[in-house]
Amino acid sequence: MSPVAATSLYALLGEPVAGNPTQEMIEAAFAAAGLDARYVSLEVEPAMLADAVRGLRALGILGAHVTMPHKVAVVPLLDRLTSAARLAGAVNCLKREGGELVGENTDGKGFLAALSGIADPRARYAVVIGAGGAARAIVAELALAGAARITVVNRTLAKAEELAAAVGAPCEAAPLTEPWTVPADADVVVQATTVGMADAHARLPLVWPAGEGIAADVVIAPPRTAFLRDAQVAGWRTLAGLGMLVEQAVVGFRWWTGVEPDAEAMRKALVRELGAEAAAA
Repeated sequence: MSPVAATSLYALLGEPVAGNPTQEMIEAAFAAAGLDARYVSLEVEPAMLADAVRGLRALGILGAHVTMPHKVAVVPLLDRLTSAARLAGAVNCLKREGGELVGENTDGKGFLAALSGIADPRARYAVVIGAGGAARAIVAELALAGAARITVVNRTLAKAEELAAAVGAPCEAAPLTEPWTVPADADVVVQATTVGMADAHARLPLVWPAGEGIAADVVIAPPRTAFLRDAQVAGWRTLAGLGMLVEQAVVGFRWWTGVEPDAEAMRKALVRELGAEAAAA
């Protein structure tokens, strides 16, 4: 029998997408909500990104996640941006509104939602390592949340300075030297680069002083990165990337569909994909 209406389609655009568990998480949310929708992971080379976005328009795809390395490059290919995406200068989530594709950034919102379970960023000192799409979103949301001071640390100082200037006060830039000593007075330190992705032994050149702040990593696989392990040894509390991934997906799902997703079903799907170590993260 022919369907009464076409199945709603959603997608992930990135390179690489192999091993990315977002599809399983979103499909679990669709099933829990009883929605006739499907989500596909699409490998898109940087040179083909513009063609891929035109394909989204032609195929009537209702929403998509955008992951590395496309979060900044996709911006000029969209019709308009939300205020969060404009401030971050990067997009990780988009949806169709009428004939337009609208870009949003839920990375920072997801990070703050995960962080709020253990700390309030207001009037705090935050250090964000990295200056890519995830870092830009997190810095923007920390500023909006009322952080007292934010230091953006990056190997290429010019990129950190560009991000700090785009966000404005209370943001400053610093070079990631080798080694680089984490400020002992930092309340939150966020690892927002790809270092550690699929490599439990990969490390940034960090020296950890004894501290009581929070160390957060955006990397989800492995769930316990060297960054988190080293911080924990120095006495810092840790926040793994899995919680941020779930929270940003919750925000995006709600924005796409108008339906409140089952966050626990989404988390369980991630844990099934990532294994037993993720359950303890």
